[in-house]
Amino acid sequence: QVQLVESGGGLVQAGGSLRLSCAASGRTFSSYVMGWFRQAPGKEREFVSSITRSTGGTRYADSVKGRFTISRDNAKNTVYLQMNSLKPEDTAVYSCAIRRIGESSYDYWGQGTQVTVSS
Repeated sequence: QVQLVESGGGLVQAGGSLRLSCAASGRTFSSYVMGWFRQAPGKEREFVSSITRSTGGTRYADSVKGRFTISRDNAKNTVYLQMNSLKPEDTAVYSCAIRRIGESSYDYWGQGTQVTVSS
């Protein structure tokens, strides 16, 4: 079993920044991809970004490219999402998830953290 705990959400004005963290514990995989997703009220959950633990390879949704940066600290099994130039449309519950390399679906999810961007 893997536990994921997010932190760092909050209320920020448009143009501001927040840094989310996701700490993994328990029986983590030796090779994995950790992703960030978000879900706004009345909308489906959408992919935001992901990072591969071993290579550091990253992916981003077009809507956040150039504004968000994902990084990891392998020693701490923690992934970060630095969010800059935030927009009201970034308001959502942000969740992290983890999957084994080579698999398409994420196996474990965190409880989510609320990010609210005011205009």
